[in-house]
Amino acid sequence: MAIPKATPAEIKERGIEPLAKALGLVGLVRFLQQFELGSGDYTWDREEWLKGLTVSDVVKEIESRREKQNC
Repeated sequence: MAIPKATPAEIKERGIEPLAKALGLVGLVRFLQQFELGSGDYTWDREEWLKGLTVSDVVKEIESRREKQNC
């Protein structure tokens, strides 16, 4: 098996075949989903979500949600 000279597509195909045999198709899909790249910019999104909030505000929100869960 000449992996160093193989194209990325060939390497992917050679890797997927044994996984499909070992895990079955559903298992293979679940395995591959663990490595999907996300999209967007988490850092920017987080800054938007937390804009203007203090640590105290966040703690109060957490406590409020915990109280609602315990009701």
